[in-house]
Amino acid sequence: MAVRTELLSRRQVMMMMMRSLGARSMSSPSSWWRSVEPAAKDPILGVTEAFLADPTPTKVNVGVGAYRDDNGKPVVLECVREAERRIAGNKNMEYLPMGGSLKMIEETVKLAYGEDSDLIKDKRIAAVQALSGTGACRLFADFQKRFCPDSQVYIPVPTWSNHHNIWRDAHVPQRTYHYYHPESRGLDFSALMDDIKNAPNGSLFLLHACAHNPTGVDPTEEQWREISYQFKVKGHLAFFDMAYQGFASGDTERDAKSIRIFLEDGHLIGCAQSYAKNMGLYGQRVGCLSVVCEDEKQAIAVKSQLQQLARPMYSNPPVHGALIVSTILDDPDLKKLWLKEVKGMADRIIGMRTALRENLEKLGSPLSWEHITKQIGMFCFSGMTPEQVDRLTSEFHIYLTRNGRISMAGITTGNVGYLANAIHEVTKST
Repeated sequence: MAVRTELLSRRQVMMMMMRSLGARSMSSPSSWWRSVEPAAKDPILGVTEAFLADPTPTKVNVGVGAYRDDNGKPVVLECVREAERRIAGNKNMEYLPMGGSLKMIEETVKLAYGEDSDLIKDKRIAAVQALSGTGACRLFADFQKRFCPDSQVYIPVPTWSNHHNIWRDAHVPQRTYHYYHPESRGLDFSALMDDIKNAPNGSLFLLHACAHNPTGVDPTEEQWREISYQFKVKGHLAFFDMAYQGFASGDTERDAKSIRIFLEDGHLIGCAQSYAKNMGLYGQRVGCLSVVCEDEKQAIAVKSQLQQLARPMYSNPPVHGALIVSTILDDPDLKKLWLKEVKGMADRIIGMRTALRENLEKLGSPLSWEHITKQIGMFCFSGMTPEQVDRLTSEFHIYLTRNGRISMAGITTGNVGYLANAIHEVTKST
């Protein structure tokens, strides 16, 4: 009876409060979210939605940022299937540490920094497992905001659109630097170097390690050396986003060359790595964030702070993708198979670049399409205008983002001729 009396008393008190405040002055639960408006659609996801809704049998999707085979189908690598077979039933599902799988991290930093890197031997790298490349970038952006609150980030024009979202939501001020030269469809190297020189000393720059997204335009090795030298002069910090190691050229060592050049020059860098593209682990969300430090003591401190940032976000990273990666990279035979398969993916992309260019040239296009084969990686910045892209979609049912970015993974031997003819039709009067 005492409990019931107390409950009644509380109800009575609440009723008295409502009467005294006036029912109209109190917010009803339904009013909490009335100010929420629908978010703008992601331009890339919007392309896929439109493609799926189109019933036309000849439709083509060259907007998707995921690898497809020559039949246009998603691919699961043989090495991944074998790793899953070995894992199944043999591992528990306990939490990973906040920093993630130690074995996965160990093998991942070797890929970025080199098997025999002195940085690894001297324990100067602070590294944690991250939720693919996006999560690695976000962790670093939050780390930057917390420990360098007055700093800003320089982001290339153009870049992967989510980069802007990541640093914006981490409340890090953004600046941009020149990168792409629309007229040549190549690198605007002189303007890029001017921006590096004119930035305040000690600025932080976001760099794409290889297969720049969305342009497919990378600096040459000599240009990377000049960039590294100028960073040294200015005391800038480089943060590399490396989403395509191995997928760009088919050679993991070659694709890490930009990072190795910076390390040779004694830079302290940060690096985001992802296994979405080069292992096809898109849905597993497995990646790594690493930061090169002055010494082991500093690396311990930095890693501890990265873990503290991860704790309120997601507490612990997922285990399955990390097990797949560590199983593959820790086994010589599986790693050899992976390197063969990732080269196969890269070679198919390179082959489609050649085929698209040759088809356009055979049609007698008055334009130069040399940039298609000069660019590298999953994407080609075609140079088509938004209006030309609109015509591709409305007249030929070919779907891509309006900036003219073509996903080379969406091109097959079966559709390359159709795609080339459509591009020729919308560009021949340019």
